[in-house]
Amino acid sequence: MFVFLIFLSLFEGISYKIRTFAPMQEEKKRIVFIVNPISGTSSKKGFEKVVEKNLDANLFDWQIVRTEYAGHAAEIATRCVKDSIDICVAVGGDGTVNEVARSLVGSKTALGIVPCGSGNGLARHLCIPMSMKGALSVINKGVTGYFDYGTINEHPFFCTCGMGFDAFISLKFAQSGKRGLTTYAKMVLKEGMKYQPASYDLCVKDEQGSTHHYEAFLIACANAAQYGNNTYIAPGASMQDGLLDVIIIEPFKGIGGPRLLMDMMLKTIKDNRHVKNFRARKIHISRSEEGAVHFDGDPTVMGKDIDIAVIPNGLKAVLNPAAIEDKAEPNRLVKVFHHTHKQQDQI
Repeated sequence: MFVFLIFLSLFEGISYKIRTFAPMQEEKKRIVFIVNPISGTSSKKGFEKVVEKNLDANLFDWQIVRTEYAGHAAEIATRCVKDSIDICVAVGGDGTVNEVARSLVGSKTALGIVPCGSGNGLARHLCIPMSMKGALSVINKGVTGYFDYGTINEHPFFCTCGMGFDAFISLKFAQSGKRGLTTYAKMVLKEGMKYQPASYDLCVKDEQGSTHHYEAFLIACANAAQYGNNTYIAPGASMQDGLLDVIIIEPFKGIGGPRLLMDMMLKTIKDNRHVKNFRARKIHISRSEEGAVHFDGDPTVMGKDIDIAVIPNGLKAVLNPAAIEDKAEPNRLVKVFHHTHKQQDQI
């Protein structure tokens, strides 16, 4: 078996490092860690030693595969599905996690996450610890479950997709060739002052099919509660309810921008007077011209007509039995503070 795997890895151009600590037992699960050496913000140096020290060798046989080029993570994950690997673990930032997850949907191979980015939206929603040791401790518990994912014009997403200002900034950010939170913040401040809201016609396909017209700063569809970095666009969203949270942010002036950002951080955005929200299984959005959209922060340009839907129980993933999903509920002090300011806004 060992010789066969080495031969196969050479034939397909993928370098496997195999660590087997005990004779193969039928009940032991196989794990492949897909490590993107250049993604995210945390160093991956020494990851192999962290796995050797913290992963339960009585439960798992494991392999580490390092990506070598764009799209390589998806290729490796696809092969894991074909090889009936039990758990495929993305070790990197949101881009790596999403790339791996898209290749696992509809399969019996479970997604695992060792978060190494700045946003870590999916990991945070699934209550995966931010440290390598902590994430491996969740994997050691060996508990998996099924979660929803969404599609935007057939492109899978796991946390959020949308159009409007956030998609516009994501596209500008990708085109700039520069990375980092500072670059992103500067771009938001620069472009936010001159961005013009757009017109959208939105139809909820799982109801009577009536269409509503909106002038919107952005429209987001959330499968999970946050964008990442504990920035909550849809507090209370669940990946196990078969629904998407639809958030429409209407045009605002002046202090409205900082107030919206504060509400996202405090998990109180649904109470903001510029925000409309509802839940749906499938929606259709029409706009006057093609433009930017994003799925989990990855920007692209799509046409005038956009179809967004939820796929229930389509992704198998390692879960944290102590806390399956982030409930994203503001604490009591925040509720009191927010209620007071809301009353002042109405005076």
